[in-house]
Amino acid sequence: MASTASSPLPAPHTAPLTVGFDLDMTLIDSRAGIAATYRALSAETGVPIDDALVVSRIGPPLEEELAHWFPADQVAAAGDRYRELYPDHAIAPSTALAGARESIAEVRALGGRAIVVTAKYEPNAKLHLAHLGIEPDSVIGWLWAEAKGEALKEHGAQVYVGDHVGDVRGARAAGALSVAVTTGPCDERELRTAGADVVLTDLTAFPAWLRAFEANRTAA
Repeated sequence: MASTASSPLPAPHTAPLTVGFDLDMTLIDSRAGIAATYRALSAETGVPIDDALVVSRIGPPLEEELAHWFPADQVAAAGDRYRELYPDHAIAPSTALAGARESIAEVRALGGRAIVVTAKYEPNAKLHLAHLGIEPDSVIGWLWAEAKGEALKEHGAQVYVGDHVGDVRGARAAGALSVAVTTGPCDERELRTAGADVVLTDLTAFPAWLRAFEANRTAA
């Protein structure tokens, strides 16, 4: 378990620690819930959808995935219906990934702020976090890749943690350090090629890494 011992306060010239996290396949394993929602959407619309294929490539915005299954003029309506179906089908089956709660707790133990920046519809992202008892300081939804960088800059994030090459691009757009985990669809080679500064197998290693990062950042 990650240590919750407090560290010295940052030096006066150092900005307070802020760490951003992606949601799907970084903090939570939402594959079962997403698959269930797609099955419900498929049953309702009559459109065949391979939910196993869908959950193998979680990350990009919903409409990009729906475009593989629906005609272009039906994608917006399908997206709206998916988001309506989501709370009843996706929240309960989804679980916290190993190290997720400990990672948020370590940010707090170091006197910092933890924010979630995700491509997911923000109200549904908040439902996931509330259901799992994960309590970041802020949740910002509907942002993907470089667009995540705007929210990260606005909140002064020094680090962004994600599982997808799009998350790496978001971190770089914000001038934040990119920490990537291989719990999602992208492997270490893909993440490093995209420009990840640090690649971890999962979040269980993150608290120790963060303590070392913060000690170096705030050293006189």
